[in-house]
Amino acid sequence: MGFLLMYDITNQDSFNAVQDWATQIKTYSWDNAQVILVGNKCDLEDDRLVPTEDGQRLAEDLGFQFFEVSAKDNINVKQVFERLVDVICEKMNESVEGDVNLASNHRNQVLKDSPSESNGGCGC
Repeated sequence: MGFLLMYDITNQDSFNAVQDWATQIKTYSWDNAQVILVGNKCDLEDDRLVPTEDGQRLAEDLGFQFFEVSAKDNINVKQVFERLVDVICEKMNESVEGDVNLASNHRNQVLKDSPSESNGGCGC
């Protein structure tokens, strides 16, 4: 599961709401949900009210990755989606590898701890 948590760099209220949105994501989503914080409308630099540094700092505090984009001018839009897919796939691989290791450890433990009597003590 992945989320793009987006605020408008020209709207301080939307940035102020990010903390609440992040809490809701963490409360109502799976533990392994991946989130990228996105400051939108970077094409409107003259109207900027939220400095890039504030977005970066908040993303770091929340444990999210950070991008600034312009949906209108198609700046960094593809990169954000590609990164979200990448982090979701990385988490899925970690989960699968953990499940395989857990199953492997469990199988080895069963073979070692409870050998089958009917097979002459062989655990297979």
